[in-house]
Amino acid sequence: MALEIERKFLVCGEFIDQATETTEIVQGYLSSLPDRTVRVRVRGEKGYITVKGLADGSGIARYEWEKEIPVEDARELLKLCEPWPVEKTRYLVPYGGHIIEVDVFHGANIGLVMAEIELRSADEVFEKPPWLGEEVSGDPRYYNSALSVKPYSRW
Repeated sequence: MALEIERKFLVCGEFIDQATETTEIVQGYLSSLPDRTVRVRVRGEKGYITVKGLADGSGIARYEWEKEIPVEDARELLKLCEPWPVEKTRYLVPYGGHIIEVDVFHGANIGLVMAEIELRSADEVFEKPPWLGEEVSGDPRYYNSALSVKPYSRW
């Protein structure tokens, strides 16, 4: 189990020309309880199951455990998940010594574009690209688990 430290931002500009990798992701939640989420993900042709603990007060850090599972198993488990799967295209964008993950959402969350940057510590200073907008790290509406229950299109 590892401590995940990440900050989330809305995206307010062009980034695609800076991306070095693109992956299609579909994920669902077997449990979307705030103190314990259980996610099933198909990323490209790989499957994963992830358990995340409760985020700290800032919404930046929480414990995470992830294991790769057969993609066929992940596709079957998606059928048991919360009502709206989270569908997105992930772009990896190197910037200022970090890799920023930019997610362009589809399906029930269409119109949402969000970036995440993983940090080594909660107070790490990092260079922000000009296309990063408002920080939404502590806003539970933007948690992927929340988007599977109340999608962006229903706000």
